[in-house]
Amino acid sequence: MNVDAFRAGFACFVGRPNAGKSTLANAIIGTKIAITSSRPQTTRHVVRGVLHRENSQLVLVDTPGLHKPKTLLGERLNDLVRATWSEVDVIGLCIPADEAVGRGDRFIADEIAELKAAVVAVVTKTDLVSRARLAEQLMAVSRLGDFADVVPVSAVSGDQLDVLVDVMAGHLPPSPRLYPDDMITDEPEHIMVAELIREAALEGVREELPHSIAVVVEEMVPAEGRSPSDPLTKIYADVYVERQSQKAIVIGSSGSRLREVGTRARQEIEALLGTRVYLDLHVRIAKDWQRDPKQLRRLGF
Repeated sequence: MNVDAFRAGFACFVGRPNAGKSTLANAIIGTKIAITSSRPQTTRHVVRGVLHRENSQLVLVDTPGLHKPKTLLGERLNDLVRATWSEVDVIGLCIPADEAVGRGDRFIADEIAELKAAVVAVVTKTDLVSRARLAEQLMAVSRLGDFADVVPVSAVSGDQLDVLVDVMAGHLPPSPRLYPDDMITDEPEHIMVAELIREAALEGVREELPHSIAVVVEEMVPAEGRSPSDPLTKIYADVYVERQSQKAIVIGSSGSRLREVGTRARQEIEALLGTRVYLDLHVRIAKDWQRDPKQLRRLGF
């Protein structure tokens, strides 16, 4: 194929917390590259997912949501977001169809207006509203800025996903392929496993916990002496919280909650790795780790 006819480059979705960024990225790539949660600031790492098409290669970068930082961790996540924005070719500004355009949307629209990237407004969660409400929202979003395109989509129903990919790919520069055809993400496996454990631990916890949880995979090895037809991966991971009271919440009565976390995470990890998994979880306290530079480094931030 003539390289001039092929386009490849980087894109990311931005928006206020819970605008549907990670869900949209996962739906486009067709597999889970980023964890999702109803909690704000769930994403903590820059994860790249690669969509291979006949005439383009779209590398989607899933970033943390921009937010008002209250800790050193929050400041570092915001720095990570802004550094990523400055390097991508296309930015999709996600605004939910079922929520009025607000101050947070205007703030982010202003932040990205000065960047070199083409900006596409993406109205998400269209499955949750009527056609009339969607039309109103599209008008309101159009008034937010001078966008290259405005595209309504639903990651849940899949409606307009192909249209969005076509639009975003059209703004990529002419380029040869950036990644091999068989690569879906460049995120290391142990990081993805840690994130799946953290996602499971975030389910159903009280408001105080989401940002206090970090996960480190200490060891991930194939079990010895197994038949090649029935491999088993042994994973030893530590779940870190900041206080004893939080540790008690994560463990639950007689360890019930931690067992639920392990069961939920193991199913996702087995789907990711393609083998059966033995998962050993321990909950540890790292006091005020979100504010401690030394502990942030140890936990991978």
